[in-house]
Formats: sequence, C-alpha cells, structure tokens
Amino acid sequence: MTRDIDLTMARHRIENEQKWREEIKHIPFIQFPSDWKVQIIPPFADAIVRFRVQIADGETRSIYLDGRNSLGYWGDGYYWEVYPYRGDVGRCDMEEIPELLRMIGDTQEDDDD
Repeated sequence: MTRDIDLTMARHRIENEQKWREEIKHIPFIQFPSDWKVQIIPPFADAIVRFRVQIADGETRSIYLDGRNSLGYWGDGYYWEVYPYRGDVGRCDMEEIPELLRMIGDTQEDDDD
C-alpha cells in the first residue's frame, strides 16, 4: 500500500509542477476524417498528449504534442510531431490543425512535388 501512495503522490507532484490541468484549455479539438482510426496512448517520454492514427490505406502515424521542448525543438510554443512523415518527421504549431491533419494523411514518400 505504501508503494501505491508513493506513486500517487509522485504523479500528483508532476501533474502540479507541469500544470497539466491548465494545459487542457489550450489543446484544440480535432475533427478527424471518419475513415481514420485513432488510438489514444499514454503520454510517455514527457509528451503532453500522444495518439496513433491508422489512415484509410492502413498506414499508421504516431503523433505527440510537446510544449516543453523535451522531445525535440520548435521554438517557444507547443507543437505537434507526426512520424513517419515523408521519410522523417513533420512538425507544426499546436493551433495548425489543418496542417496536422494534412501531414497525418500524407502518403508521399519524399518532398519531390
């Protein structure tokens, strides 16, 4: 039982220090295309949000939201990262939902357009 209390207290401390509940009001709603399957996953490695999307052709993308530049670097703001995206990763500002959806649904292998 002590371990459970210690774990709960550690989680509570991190949630408070990183202000998780305050972040909720900043994260935008996303309307996904109806033929995509979305899997919500735990936000490991200091991501704020993580999910995976299986697009219509069966490919899967991994997406996370970073606001502390602890997983990569995108200036001072919150950003989405999509992997894989054209053989690498794609990033966009948190508010750029149309761009996020475009990157998730993109099936091109490279940037030669």
